[in-house]
Amino acid sequence: MSQTSFIHGFHAIIAKLRHQPQAILEIFIDAERHDARARDLSKHAELHSVRVVPVDAGRLEGMAGGGRRHQGVVARVASEARHITLDDVLDTLEEPPFLLILDGVQDPRNLGACLRVADAAGVHAVVAPKDRAVGLTQTAIKAASGAAESVPYVTVTNLARTLRELKERGVWLVGTDADAATDLYAAQWPQASAWVFGAEGDGMRRLTRETCDQLVSIPMLGSVQSLNVSVAAGICLYEARRRVSA
Repeated sequence: MSQTSFIHGFHAIIAKLRHQPQAILEIFIDAERHDARARDLSKHAELHSVRVVPVDAGRLEGMAGGGRRHQGVVARVASEARHITLDDVLDTLEEPPFLLILDGVQDPRNLGACLRVADAAGVHAVVAPKDRAVGLTQTAIKAASGAAESVPYVTVTNLARTLRELKERGVWLVGTDADAATDLYAAQWPQASAWVFGAEGDGMRRLTRETCDQLVSIPMLGSVQSLNVSVAAGICLYEARRRVSA
């Protein structure tokens, strides 16, 4: 029997319906919801012949995991049949790679926010280590507001080796570090780039930092000393995207 799991929230479920409708086995919705969002979800489900089952709020709580904000909707989905690799992504690109690399992000909400930023900026994939990182949990998927279904999330066993392989493919590694001598707006980099961010508090690991082709800092003009990783990622990714579009 194939393994299944649950995702919850309107954004995440509608995104799954749009991108991988075959993965959704059934949708459970609060029997008391008859609003526009519920009707819109039902239309998407009907379009892809996915059954929508009205249930009571208590059952939804149990499926979503107590304490999570499920918004009154939970979907049972088939586990991914195939683990996506970075080569799967890179070999299909018809433009220079644009990647986000997260070295040990621990907070699932930060991961979800990073995925959301990556989707908005047109990043081709988000790469993270399998160990010492949060992983794509249901909380991360919910925080991503659908981006977990649209941006490939690639986990690797050895991040340093993956970084070296990217360099061999001609991808320039830009690491972010508060102590870097060059700031983001003065720095130059090629279009084929991967932006590397470290864990909350600790930043990049030593080997990751040493593998980067260059380090840049984000100018901090106020009293705070650092930014949330997803905010920092948004600033850098949009600056990189702006330069491509200019």
